[in-house]
Parts: sequence; C-alpha cells; structure tokens
Amino acid sequence: MKPSLLKMFLSFLKIGCLLLGGGYVIVPLLRSELIEKNNWVNEEDIVNYYALGQCVPGIIAVNTTLFVGYKLRGKTGALAAFFGLILPPFLAIIFLASILMKLAKNIIVNDIFWGVNVAIIILLLLTVKEVWKNSIVDRFTFLIFLGILILSVFGVSPSISIILSAILGILYKKFFGHGEIPGGKE
Repeated sequence: MKPSLLKMFLSFLKIGCLLLGGGYVIVPLLRSELIEKNNWVNEEDIVNYYALGQCVPGIIAVNTTLFVGYKLRGKTGALAAFFGLILPPFLAIIFLASILMKLAKNIIVNDIFWGVNVAIIILLLLTVKEVWKNSIVDRFTFLIFLGILILSVFGVSPSISIILSAILGILYKKFFGHGEIPGGKE
C-alpha cells in the first residue's frame, strides 16, 4: 500500500526538522523514519538512493529525498517529500537571517552549535556504518574502497574517484561477476 502524500510530507517534514549537518547525516534519519517506523523502503533502497544523490548535481539530502519520494508515489511523491524536507530549513533561514549578526556574537548560541557539531559527528559515523554494511561486501569492494581512500589522501579529485569506481565495477561485473553485482542482487 502506498503511503498518502500527507503522511509522506509529514515524515519528511520531521526529517527536515532534525537534519542538521547536511546530506551526510540523512541516512540514519531516513532509516529511522522510512524503514523502522513506516516500512516504506528497505536499507538497500536508502543506500542506493543516497549513492545516486551524491552522483547527481545538487544537495545530497534533497536528491536522496526526491529519489525515495519518486519510488513511493511517483512525481507527486517526490514533490511531497521535497517540500517536507526543505520547509523547516527554509523557514529557519528566513528567521535566522534577520537576527544573524546578534546570534554570531552570542556566547550561548556558539556553545549550542558546538554541542550540535558533536552530535553531527555521531550521525556521520552512523552514516558510514550503514553505507559500509551495504557497500563493502567482499574483497573486491574493499579493494576499491582502499584504492579510493589512498587516492583521496593524495588529493585526487572525488569526480575522478567516482568515475574510476564505476569503471572498475563495470569491468568486474563483465569479466568476473557472471551477471551478479558483488554482494548484491540482480
């Protein structure tokens, strides 16, 4: 059964209210709201849409939300999810812009943001855990990870790393995968 557009909007509104730190912290929030509470998608869907969200131009959290919304209810679902996600930060930016100068000088506000930054680190680690569990599934995928990590340390562009990973994945599937994606389902 497809979720109602209102229910989708409200779920993504909730995610939008909690999404501090950008697209990299959305995975645990999506997992909680969309898998555990509503059972609308599975973990593989979220990881796949998150990966796609990183590969296309735009904001990762918004891109991921659009993919999930589209899967659930097509174009109208994508729009409901999108507006639910962006409404809280949009309103917050409008509100905060009017008092930004005062906030920047307030010690209490700076302390609050310091605490929020600590929470964001935890959400980032949870995201890495989720993506790792669904992406590093055998020696080959671990070797790709290790190679890209080494390239990153030496300053190679993320775009080149993504293209290289995609080419390696295609070649592996073509020559060694026998029609199966390593660790995945066809």
